[in-house]
Amino acid sequence: MSSVRDRAGALTRHRLLWPVVILVALLALNVAFTDNFLHVQMRDGHLYGSLIDILRFGAPLILVALGMTLVIATGGIDLSVGSVVAIGGALACMQISGLADQNSVAGVLSAIGVTLVVALALGAWNGFLVATVGIQPIIATLILMVAGRGLAQLITDGQIITINSAPYKLVGGGYWLTLPFGILIVIALTALTAFLTRRLALGMFIEAVGGNAEASRLSGIRSRGVLIVAYTFCGLCAGIAGLMISSNVSSADGNNAGLWIELDAILAVVIGGTSLSGGRFSLSGTVLGALIIQTLTTTIYSIGVPPETTLLFKALVVTIVCLLQSPAFRQKAFGWGSRRPAPPPPAPGDGSGPLLTDVAIGEQAREETVRNR
Repeated sequence: MSSVRDRAGALTRHRLLWPVVILVALLALNVAFTDNFLHVQMRDGHLYGSLIDILRFGAPLILVALGMTLVIATGGIDLSVGSVVAIGGALACMQISGLADQNSVAGVLSAIGVTLVVALALGAWNGFLVATVGIQPIIATLILMVAGRGLAQLITDGQIITINSAPYKLVGGGYWLTLPFGILIVIALTALTAFLTRRLALGMFIEAVGGNAEASRLSGIRSRGVLIVAYTFCGLCAGIAGLMISSNVSSADGNNAGLWIELDAILAVVIGGTSLSGGRFSLSGTVLGALIIQTLTTTIYSIGVPPETTLLFKALVVTIVCLLQSPAFRQKAFGWGSRRPAPPPPAPGDGSGPLLTDVAIGEQAREETVRNR
């Protein structure tokens, strides 16, 4: 009986339990309000259905959240990812719109390559400001958040750039192997991130820097390099997300593309169980958190929540998830999980107590000196 209770307690303490419960609850709510919500069908060689749409539309958020996870694990934050998304989409669409043949595969690949290089440079710039210059992450990335949005509008000349390119459409709106191509990109990048952080030492370095940057530096870890790598990777993820968003709508809007996606990414990371103070992180939790955010958006539309209360509804659900993840809240509200009792003090003379301190030894020596006199 005690083993069953211990297993149940361990299950309730698992950091992914409550996000899974919330995701299942949201899916059940959609099933109640939407006919054939769970139905997935094959049409024209492609998979279609509400679940596929959640994965497809949530793919950019998952990518941005993956990069944000590594940055937050270092104890930082990146508020500029939305601007990098806008810059990426604007830069790619501007180059493709200038091609004589917008369906040229070489021209599209060149535009994508230039965009990814710029995204890497923007991420490295954030890392340079944080790691080398020593600016606080929230300030360093706020600079690019403001300036980057203006740069995106400068690239588009304040207009919405529209393109008609079949190869570029594949990135965010096309299908391959019956699945949306964006989902395949997310799977590949998530697997690569998991390999780099869990099979190599990079993940351990990131957690060490996030736990204590000075201690990790003294132990031989190049904390500056780790920070720059984390922010550079975050910029790359945001750039790919910008390509996917602009490709899906075949246009670039420097003003609205990626607007507030940084907040959704931070929420996804927090819901997934990664602490904002840095240290340990969970990639699977981040992916789950991003799916919760996208499913919540779908739920809002399906149950007919008024548009003016959408953000309030989203904030309410996110608050509930965060509270359920807190062991202290569960203990106070529901009595779930018991605190471990403090170990009893050692019995005198059992050999487990502390030895005489220097002060006690000094007092004993003085008493012996007085007696001898």
